[in-house]
Amino acid sequence: MKMKKLITGVTVLAMSTLLLAACGGSKDKDTKESTAASSSVAKTDEKKEEAPKKQIAGGELKDGEYTLEEKNENNDYRATFTMVVKDGKITESKYDNINKDGKSKTEDKDYNKAMEEKAKTSPEKFIPELNEALVAAQSADAVDVVTGATHSAESFKNYAQQLIQAAQAGKTDKIEIDNGAKLKDGDYTLEEKNESNGYRTVFTMVVKDGKIAESKYDNINKDGKSKTEDAKYNDMMKEQAKTNPEAFIPELNKGLVEKQKPSEMDVVTGATHSTHSFQMYAEQLINAAEKGDTAKIEVDNIVFEK
Repeated sequence: MKMKKLITGVTVLAMSTLLLAACGGSKDKDTKESTAASSSVAKTDEKKEEAPKKQIAGGELKDGEYTLEEKNENNDYRATFTMVVKDGKITESKYDNINKDGKSKTEDKDYNKAMEEKAKTSPEKFIPELNEALVAAQSADAVDVVTGATHSAESFKNYAQQLIQAAQAGKTDKIEIDNGAKLKDGDYTLEEKNESNGYRTVFTMVVKDGKIAESKYDNINKDGKSKTEDAKYNDMMKEQAKTNPEAFIPELNKGLVEKQKPSEMDVVTGATHSTHSFQMYAEQLINAAEKGDTAKIEVDNIVFEK
């Protein structure tokens, strides 16, 4: 869920190849056009299913239906999301935006037409696409951001991650999001349990006077050392991607304080995956601050074999 740690190899070419893959190679689908079907419900397709990657870390998902709902409408719509787990796998994703009458945004013809003309996508396209992507990826972090629907995709990833955390704990109680509520003052903390390529995320967000006053996001190793201090990795990434953790981690923290909303932050060129992971976790911390829940969020992050 973070920038992959550079593995020492026998040749510079090998290291460069690994680094390029870590710097967003898994996200080249960001520019693809939506080809999802009209249904907002995604199910597994055995005919197209690829061999799953081996999971090497992260709690197993417990069977059941896990539900999340926003309490408040934003531009006449609010998010509803149900994720179905069977045999330890996500088999169905039912994310949608509904109005006060329970009608889906995918059915709002005027809205879909206007957005299609402006953004080259629309709810009737990207909502099914996001649902299908979660079932295919079995991970919120691995879901690609949809071009033209960045805010919706980031919101989806955040909520999917929260549902996955609930499924790992077997908590089927509905998650209620008090979206748009004023942030309560306090320190809000999130930590990943598992390392991916030697690093895991730690993140503290400080709220003062109802505003995000400080953002302390980092990737640390087993000794608590920041990836920003890995000189060899930083030098190699700077050469290949024109950025590195030493540069983009402070940039992400600064961006959250300045913008106050993760969805309004710019994606750091050369660090696309790290930016989206940052935004996903920042959104979850904001949801905690909306409730005033300062309990540490422990993410039993899923790690797949490379």
